[in-house]
Amino acid sequence: MIRIDALPAFNDNYLWLLQDAASQRCAVVDPGDAAPVQAWLASHPGWQLSDILVTHHHFDHVGGIEALKTATGARVLGPADENIPGRDLGLGDGDGIEVLGLKFRVIAVPGHTLGHVAYHQAEQHLLFCGDTLFAGGCGRLFEGTPQQMHRSLGRLAALPGDTLVYCTHEYTLSNLRFALAVEPNNPRIAARLAEVSRWRDAGRISLPTSIDLELASNPFLRTSEPEVIRSAERRDGRQHSEPSEVFASLRAWKDQF
Repeated sequence: MIRIDALPAFNDNYLWLLQDAASQRCAVVDPGDAAPVQAWLASHPGWQLSDILVTHHHFDHVGGIEALKTATGARVLGPADENIPGRDLGLGDGDGIEVLGLKFRVIAVPGHTLGHVAYHQAEQHLLFCGDTLFAGGCGRLFEGTPQQMHRSLGRLAALPGDTLVYCTHEYTLSNLRFALAVEPNNPRIAARLAEVSRWRDAGRISLPTSIDLELASNPFLRTSEPEVIRSAERRDGRQHSEPSEVFASLRAWKDQF
């Protein structure tokens, strides 16, 4: 089994470090800062960084790539349609890759950025989704449309419920506060908010989450639920005929929450 640790970076980023003890090789996802990875390697002599997986081009996800590649020779894999520093292999929807002996499937998830991708590992039930799906929320729409992001989230929501979701920011508390405003009568959200509040007070991170948990408590995956629809319509003062319209309303609301 692959071990996965979170290396904190900046104010709220996590760099996910995948480790194969048998080979003493590791891989990192979205290293916006090289320093946390370099510190880990320095404290684990004999380990080799073999691969760098990138979900999208924003600096807090790519800023450390070139330093790590220069120091370790790691292979850089990232979306073909975005400007990824040092990229060795450009990836698109449906591509298959092997990292640390694990087979990953690439899923195109435009919305946050137009070329954003996620990496799904079916056997160990892993998903690395960058800034698309968050615990309790989703990413802002910097380049894509609400319709694109809604479709992208739908693709991730269709994965098996026990899939572990490794997103890249500690936004869970603020996301759940918003979720409770959207669905004040959802007991799963209230319970999750209380639990994550305890975790954060104790210095524990809130990730990974799971697809099942997000389906039960993330409003951006619940755009067909009656209470979510009513909340969106109350805010906008008009009816919404499509789940993507509900999503667009929620995303605009969250941007100002």
